[in-house]
Amino acid sequence: MKLITAFALSAPVSAMLRFSCSTLVTDRIDPLVNPGEAPSPHLHQLVGGNALNTTMDPSNELPDISTCTSCQFTEDFSNYWTAVLFFRARNGTFKRVPTFANEYLEPANGGITVYYIAPYDGKTKVKAFQKGFRMIVGDPIRRTDMQDHDARGLSFRCWGENFTNSVGAPGTNQDTRYFPKQPCKGGIRANHFFPTCWDGKNLDSPDHKSHVAYPKNGSFESGGPCPESHPIKIPQILYEVAWDTRQFNDPNEWPEDGSQPFVFSTGDHTGYGTHGDYVFGWKGDALQRAMDQNCQVNCPTLKMQSTQSANKCTVEKKVEENIDGWLTELPGGMPITYL
Repeated sequence: MKLITAFALSAPVSAMLRFSCSTLVTDRIDPLVNPGEAPSPHLHQLVGGNALNTTMDPSNELPDISTCTSCQFTEDFSNYWTAVLFFRARNGTFKRVPTFANEYLEPANGGITVYYIAPYDGKTKVKAFQKGFRMIVGDPIRRTDMQDHDARGLSFRCWGENFTNSVGAPGTNQDTRYFPKQPCKGGIRANHFFPTCWDGKNLDSPDHKSHVAYPKNGSFESGGPCPESHPIKIPQILYEVAWDTRQFNDPNEWPEDGSQPFVFSTGDHTGYGTHGDYVFGWKGDALQRAMDQNCQVNCPTLKMQSTQSANKCTVEKKVEENIDGWLTELPGGMPITYL
C-alpha cells in the first residue's frame, strides 16, 4: 500500500526543528480527553514541561509554572503524549515496550522525537500557536483504515538493524498504516503528523480536532492552500516514537499463527488506533522566531540543553500501578479489540 507522504526530508524546507523530549512520566492520565481523571482509561507516555497535570487549564502560562522541561529546547514547556506499546507473548502476558534514541539523536530517557516544520516553498509563512492551544491527531478506537486525512498522517516503519531502511520521509517507502507484520530487527518507528490549518479563532474544540484542518488541495509542504474555514497556516507538528521491539523478535514467543504480537495500551492490536495529543507551551515568541528565522535542527535563536539535563526533568505518577514486568492484563484492564 502506498502512503501519501507528509513531507520529504530530501526536499529543501524553510524551517524544520527536530529535537528529542525525554519521558516526563508514563502514567494513566489524559489531560485533554479525560481531564481531571486519575486513572484515565488507558496508559500514555508524556513528555515536555513539568507543569503537566491531570487538568491543563488553558489560561495557565505553562512557562511560568514549569520549572523544567524534558525537551532539548529550554523555552519549550509544551506537553506531548502518545499511547504506550506492549508486547503480548504467546502465553497471553504483556510486557511494556521501551522507547530508545531516534536516529542522529543523543540517548534520551525514552520519550518522543518532535518536529516543527514550515512549508518548503520558501514563501509561505506559518503562525505559531497561541497560549491555550491544543489538538489531537488520530483516534484510539479506530481499528480499520479510514482513508481520511487523519489516517494518512499516521504510519509505522519497520527498521532494519542500525536504522537501515530509514531512507525516505515518514509515510513513504515501505511504511504502513498498520503494525508491521514481520519482526523488525531495528525496532519500529511510529509517525504522527498533525493538521496544519487553523480557524484563527478557537484554541480548542470539543473533539480537539474541529478547530484545525488539512490543506484543501495540494500539500502543506508545497504551500497548498488551507480551506476557507481554516485559513491560518500553522507549523506542521510530527511526533516520531522509536519503539525498541528488538528484544521481542523471537518467533517462539509470537502467536502460533505468525500474526504480529504488539498492542497499544488502548487495546488496539491493529495500529490504526495510534494517536497523539498536543498542548502548546512555548515561552513568549520563541517558536515564532524559530519559524521566521528558518531554523533547522540547530537554532541559534533558541536556548538548548543537553539530553542529560532533559533526562532529569520528571514528574511523579498520579496513578500507582504496576506497568513494568510481565502483566496478566493491560493497565486498567483494557481489553484487546479488533473492530
